[in-house]
Amino acid sequence: MTLEEKLAQIVGYWVDQGGEVVAPMAGEMATSTGYADATVHGIGHLTRVYGTRPVDPVERAAWLWGEQRRLKETTRLGIPALVHEEVLTGLAAWKAATFPTPLAWGAAFDPELVTEVGRSIGDSMRALGVHQGLAPVLDVIRDPRWGRVDECISEDPYLVGTIGTGYVRGLQSSGVHATLKHFVGYSASQSGRNHAPVHLGRRELADVLLPPFEMAVFDGGARSVMNSYAEIDGAPVGATPEYLSGILRELWGFDGVVVSDYFSVAFLHLMHAVAADRGEAAELALAAGIDVELPTGDAFLAPLADRIRSGATDVALVDRAVLRVLAQKEQLGLLDATFDDPPAVVDLDSLAHRSLARRLAEESIVLLTNDGVLPLVSPNGAGPRRIAVIGPNADSADALMGCYSFANHVLAHHPEVPIGLDIPTVLEALRGELVGDSDGADGASAGTEVVFAQGAEVEGAGAAGADGFAAAIDAARGADVAIVVVGDRAGLFGRGTVGEGNDVESLELPGVQRQLVEAVAQTGIPVVLVVLSGRPYAIGWAVEGPSAVAAVVQAFFPGEEGAGAIAGVLSGRVTPSGHLPVSLPRSAGAQPFSYLHPLLGGPSEVTSADSTPVLPFGHGLTYTTFERSGLEADAEVEAGGAFTATVRIRNLGDHAATDLVQLYAHDVHASVTRPLAQLLAYQRVLVQPGEEVVVRFEVPTTRLAFTDLAYQRVVEPGEVRLWVGPSCAEAETSATTCITGRPYRVTVADERMARSEVLAAAERLG
Repeated sequence: MTLEEKLAQIVGYWVDQGGEVVAPMAGEMATSTGYADATVHGIGHLTRVYGTRPVDPVERAAWLWGEQRRLKETTRLGIPALVHEEVLTGLAAWKAATFPTPLAWGAAFDPELVTEVGRSIGDSMRALGVHQGLAPVLDVIRDPRWGRVDECISEDPYLVGTIGTGYVRGLQSSGVHATLKHFVGYSASQSGRNHAPVHLGRRELADVLLPPFEMAVFDGGARSVMNSYAEIDGAPVGATPEYLSGILRELWGFDGVVVSDYFSVAFLHLMHAVAADRGEAAELALAAGIDVELPTGDAFLAPLADRIRSGATDVALVDRAVLRVLAQKEQLGLLDATFDDPPAVVDLDSLAHRSLARRLAEESIVLLTNDGVLPLVSPNGAGPRRIAVIGPNADSADALMGCYSFANHVLAHHPEVPIGLDIPTVLEALRGELVGDSDGADGASAGTEVVFAQGAEVEGAGAAGADGFAAAIDAARGADVAIVVVGDRAGLFGRGTVGEGNDVESLELPGVQRQLVEAVAQTGIPVVLVVLSGRPYAIGWAVEGPSAVAAVVQAFFPGEEGAGAIAGVLSGRVTPSGHLPVSLPRSAGAQPFSYLHPLLGGPSEVTSADSTPVLPFGHGLTYTTFERSGLEADAEVEAGGAFTATVRIRNLGDHAATDLVQLYAHDVHASVTRPLAQLLAYQRVLVQPGEEVVVRFEVPTTRLAFTDLAYQRVVEPGEVRLWVGPSCAEAETSATTCITGRPYRVTVADERMARSEVLAAAERLG
């Protein structure tokens, strides 16, 4: 291969790159190189062929098949391009299904369902000739002020790892590759600011931020990794071999491809200032372990070529990356592909897609509080006669979707283009759910009237922002119940209230939304607050105390079927089963906070500040009452082995419902401080009214591993307290086990995941 042919294979080309802001500093990085000139020697990646502007999928596929044939027939080597797209909430393409955002995956606690969702997204990718998806995001949430929280799964690394691994398995089962991002440390940025410095100790890195990536590599078989924009203790990840080569390749044995986050190679010069120019940035990135520069060749083409020709950079760095890229293309079948028959018909939003989207949305809705007002419809079909639906997110389809949905990521720049999907709003879904005809043939409660008043904008402020309050109050006064739908509007870089680049200093609801809720509540009408958001907000005023509303429901951007899921939970057709994947914060001033804190990280008599969240990690109510009892565990287990724990779950109510059985632990004494609570294992289980089931966990002691004073990952002997309860903060039934023997040094070959099963159904009550 000539130098030009080698460099062509380790860069992307953004065919449709224009003025839209869909990546950080994209406008400043735009290239003037024509497509034909850029691909004369071949090309490594085609960037976002379907996901940059609204294009008809079938027409675009025909174009892509033609371009792939051209690369095979007119370039000397005849190597097709690898096509990558964003796939965080589904394939980011016009008319493709939009699934719940990853924070909703975490709320569902259902890795098997996420695997199915991943497989369906992979099928859509393969149908359109897309080979690599830029997901999942495995950043552990450290600060809800960070704008990219809605792209993340949880504040718990084990939940992130199990859910993320499920997604990788599903996506890659379709014959395409997943890309783990952002490796590593991105979410621990200073003050929750995007691209801010990260002040991170080696122990936190090893014990909190790396485990999800390790699980997805070993247990998910992920074939691609994307570097983080972060600089950790002054060292940018993209220029530091310790992370991308030392940990990822040498320690873990990863043999896939590392792609750069968009423009991150050039950022080594422009934003981190560790390289004098883009050519030096290219050398630093290659030496660190980045193989492919995305989305374009700003550093890996002309600047790098000049350094190699001058003798400043060894071409061996390029050769190493090219071999990895060619191996990936061979694994994907690209080198032998013929591209004869582009798809004539493609259904990217089939009934199967929508069924999965609905199931995941329903499982992700979290009932935070309820004084009995929910469900709205009783078992005999009786319900409120008049419902006021109020709020800026009540009649908005955009409010149901995350930052990386095609609608909010791309179509926001093309307001003249229809969304191309059937996405009912919460208002529309509630009318369909609750408003019946005179015979009761439609809706859950015949004759129910639903009235609407927007009340305010998402970001409205001051007196002008309250212009709609009067109409909202009038609507509420004549109703039996008011459903107030508030929250976020996702977007990028200042366009919206949450999303990439939309970091915040306050965790109060945006604009005048809190004042709207309080004004409606002052009418005396029961208020059901529905929060549609991409981060948890400080809504303690609505959850507890004298001004608490009748019920609070949290929905993390639940996607195209989200409105129906919310309506189903409110009516009672769907029994809520979601749980908080992230603590509900008390205030912005209490951040950063994690439930995985040691003793000194919680409230004490030596400080007047209290960081205790309003509601803890794992919290979630339903329409029945569960009794969790009889937790039993092996009395002893040798370090490095596994122990068994069983617990009884009984449904005391009259609704069939799903309990999330959460097994927590506390390592009572250790050589370094340990969290007061740590999720060891979890299992969703459907329990019928009056039924009792037994859940059995098999837990490897490596779930209790940590980095010791010598910076070795070990399992130490000692007493471990175990409990099962409705959240991390409540031990409903407890037990102890003792880890025996010598400290066990953990290796990459050790088991990382707990196993669970429902053993038996016991006698019914009464």
